[in-house]
Amino acid sequence: MSNAADIAIYDTTLRDGAQREGMALSCADKLRIAQQLDALGIAFIEGGWPASNPKDAELFRRARDVPWRSATLAAFGATRRAGVPAGEDSGLTALLDAGAPVCTLFGKTSLRHVRDVLRTSPDENLAMIEDSVHWLVARGRRVIYDAEHFFDGARDDEAYAHATLRAAARGGAETIVLCDTNGGTLPWEIAQRVHAAALAVPAPIGIHAHDDTGCAVAATLAAVRAGAVHVQGTLNGYGERCGNANLTTIIPALELKLGARCVRPGALLELGRVARLVAETANLGFDEHTPYVGRSAFAHKGGVHVAAQRRSPGAYEHIDPALVGNRTRVVVSELAGRANVRAIADAHALGASDDAHARVLARIKEREADGFAFEAAEASVALMVRRAAPGYAPPFELLDYHVMTGKRAGGEPYADATVKVRIGEELVHTAAEGNGPVSALDRALCKALARFAIDVELLDYKVRIVDGRAGTAAITRVLVDVGDGVERWSTVGAAPSIVEASLCALVDAIEHGIALARTREQQRRTDEGHDRLAAR
Repeated sequence: MSNAADIAIYDTTLRDGAQREGMALSCADKLRIAQQLDALGIAFIEGGWPASNPKDAELFRRARDVPWRSATLAAFGATRRAGVPAGEDSGLTALLDAGAPVCTLFGKTSLRHVRDVLRTSPDENLAMIEDSVHWLVARGRRVIYDAEHFFDGARDDEAYAHATLRAAARGGAETIVLCDTNGGTLPWEIAQRVHAAALAVPAPIGIHAHDDTGCAVAATLAAVRAGAVHVQGTLNGYGERCGNANLTTIIPALELKLGARCVRPGALLELGRVARLVAETANLGFDEHTPYVGRSAFAHKGGVHVAAQRRSPGAYEHIDPALVGNRTRVVVSELAGRANVRAIADAHALGASDDAHARVLARIKEREADGFAFEAAEASVALMVRRAAPGYAPPFELLDYHVMTGKRAGGEPYADATVKVRIGEELVHTAAEGNGPVSALDRALCKALARFAIDVELLDYKVRIVDGRAGTAAITRVLVDVGDGVERWSTVGAAPSIVEASLCALVDAIEHGIALARTREQQRRTDEGHDRLAAR
């Protein structure tokens, strides 16, 4: 591959990606995703197979009114049926009627599929490919040809596999895409066969890989190195069986590792956001361990790693995270060293001593042995650092609580909670009701602490049984995610009682929120003082 080559990215999330088990996208969902892909600078967006279902046909009708900025919409379909003229094939006419400027046709490369699936002759298959491409090209459509099962077919009979590619080229296909449809070809064979096809066919070559061996990204990059200039895949690697080549990983690898231009300038900074939007739209969880853009992609947990990173930024990172809109993170756990705690303290502008860091680290290891987990609860670690500082006085102290649960006459569950807190020298005793014990305690606690004038909202609540073998006596771990409209933070609690674990996490969350609010207020007053001095 030449330096700084242009690679055309062809996204098939809306068609091939939607074949993932458990994934369903509405027409509105597809249009929303397509517009996000367009904003990234994706060259081609495959909207679907208009002959296969009304939803995809509707997508192409609605897409005509969308002002596409950079992407070209492609409609997917098959070559004509055996023995049927192209002009009389309903699938081809549906492609034409879709109105998309690009039509992507797939045809058979493997003789096994020609004989056993299509049940036709090798010569008729070649005619089907050439006729179908030519018919669409003659009617003003650009055609991309997907050579289905190319690598399996070439392994059995390379001469015939190349003959199918030349048939598509004769018909006028602008790009010929080699498909590893079963996902079983390893990267070194991909590279060898892409190189051979590029020499045998007078048309640009593309790659379409599936991930059944876990090698789809590597196979795609190997194909580009071997001469492919067109890359097909899906965001987040969605697709049938084990998925497709993951464009969320491939795009930054092409841009940052191979020096290939494939999206608009600055798009890498938005890639993670779009990948999460697609996951949310599909009602699927985003994998935060995704290379480049996942939250954990540049997270450091081991104490040796963190210490090295602090001494030499990038010591354990393959790129600058900022290039892909990400950042270095330090994770604290029983595997941490003092450098991990120091990094958290620095991130929260907490000037604790080395001795305090050591005490906090010892406390973390002790509490993790009791069932706590601080990896996703940075605010709890920051609070431990605050509490270790000389002279720190907590803004409140929870003295006791009581919860009563029951069910009303109509069958609706309810809970009443009372809490008693000490604020300075004053005792505050409040009560509240909720639909469960945790919600009732949350409301009672917030009512008792109303004077602090912070608006902390519970955004997420996760419960995990740490050791299920202990049955109902098992330790319960609770992680709460809260925010105040300005910032968002997470805290953790653990106890044999889910109520006690929840309350531990909630108390930490509120205390951290009060500390944040005080810090912001101090900064505001400092800024106002500077402004007054500047005005003089």
